[in-house]
Amino acid sequence: MTSLGGVDMVDWNLAVATATRLVRPGPEVSRDEARAIVGELRRHAVVSEEHVRGFTRLAPERPETGDTPVLVVDRPGWIRANVAGFRELLSPLLEKMGERRTNLPGGSVLGAVGGKVTGVEVGMLLSFLASRVLGQYETFAPATRELPGAPDGGGRLLLVAPNIVHVERELDVDPHDFRLWVCLHEETHRTQFTAVPWLRDHLEGEIQTFLSETEVDPGTLLERLREAAQSLAGGGEAGEEREERGSFVELVQTPAQREILGRLTAVMSLLEGHADYVMDGVGPSVVPSVTEIREKFSKRRASGAGRLDQALRKLLGLDAKLRQYRDGERFVRAVVDQVGMDGFNRVWTSPNTLPTKAEIAKPADWIARVHSKPE
Repeated sequence: MTSLGGVDMVDWNLAVATATRLVRPGPEVSRDEARAIVGELRRHAVVSEEHVRGFTRLAPERPETGDTPVLVVDRPGWIRANVAGFRELLSPLLEKMGERRTNLPGGSVLGAVGGKVTGVEVGMLLSFLASRVLGQYETFAPATRELPGAPDGGGRLLLVAPNIVHVERELDVDPHDFRLWVCLHEETHRTQFTAVPWLRDHLEGEIQTFLSETEVDPGTLLERLREAAQSLAGGGEAGEEREERGSFVELVQTPAQREILGRLTAVMSLLEGHADYVMDGVGPSVVPSVTEIREKFSKRRASGAGRLDQALRKLLGLDAKLRQYRDGERFVRAVVDQVGMDGFNRVWTSPNTLPTKAEIAKPADWIARVHSKPE
């Protein structure tokens, strides 16, 4: 819990319980099938590491830093891991909001009730997301026995087995090829963080600076959260109205936050685009049906499941994530075409060599800035 003098802004335990109760069951598989799927995903993760490092020419400076665990999880496992990460990352913001609320008349009473309400609403949102994520490199949650991390405090690679099986069946593609293809993408994210030691701290610093600038009234933020959760129960005109209001990130109010958000968007576009580029670069040599998988998956990624799904994607900022895949991949491809993989890898030198949001759209500007020769 994020406890504030007895007042909990978010009941995280209730969030986990709610999400676990509401999340849809995964596809039906027998016990033997489940064991085989888990074993294959773990093997693919190991194989992907070699392919990704060879293609990207990235590797941890110290071998032990690359020893991050691969966790094949179900939907409740993904929920628990992400709640642990959210609790760690959002703690400063929640403390700030809690201090403001406890100074209001009746703030303690509102807090006791609000923490439960918000816990349920966070759980509802996580139940929606938990059935859609195929994999994730989770880096912010502290290591525990249930959620191990790298020896130096790094993250862990999560592969959500039921979601992978669901999508491979929905797309009607070769399951063995699809599982390896997914692992190539997710392994690229693990390689990014293990080979670039400063990346995790840089991202966390940017996020914490963003949160420290937040001056959103707690009631306003909780109302937006409530709207997102309620939209899970129905669509129609109400859903259309919510779609017009934009995502959580559009709560940004200050110029400083807009600037930070621009930098974060550029970094996330780079990371996602790089993973897609690597996945497609390695794929043809190790995934026989990669062309069919990419074509079907791209159509699925762009379309969404329906009006309600599209409204929620916009509200949660998931439509922005789709643009990050597309724009980031174009940036990486353009830079590698011009200066080669080693030239592109200068992007990992320091925070100063990361592309700006404008440079993601204009790769030539990044090349000119980073590769310019002193007179």
